[in-house]
Amino acid sequence: QIAEFEAKRSITFVIEQKFDMAFSGIIEVRDIEYEHSQAELSFWLVVDKWGHGYMSEALKPMIQFGFEELELNRLYAHHMMRNPASGKVLQRNGFVQEGLLRQRVRKWGGFEDVALWAMLKREWCDALAHQVIGANS
Repeated sequence: QIAEFEAKRSITFVIEQKFDMAFSGIIEVRDIEYEHSQAELSFWLVVDKWGHGYMSEALKPMIQFGFEELELNRLYAHHMMRNPASGKVLQRNGFVQEGLLRQRVRKWGGFEDVALWAMLKREWCDALAHQVIGANS
């Protein structure tokens, strides 16, 4: 990961609890392709932290970081089909499902199908504008 970071192709953050700084997971922007202005968002949480909204809380600043600081046009993410909760987190945070990658990863003794999700910068900007408009009306 250090070589990836030095090449500015991967940036990893630790997710910690606000109240006690307990380790809760990882979130990263990786496979950054500056030529094509896109990168993958990858994340995972410790099992006992699932279902508490922590990943949505961590995703929001990472999305902002990708579009504003890295000036990317597209962020994408994958999740295994047997983990629909990750898809719900992505959907709630403005990602659109683009497709299904059949048997993309080898895990748990077999091949797993993976859903592909993405968000474009203009979609993120539009969502922000609607939040501001909604807050003022």
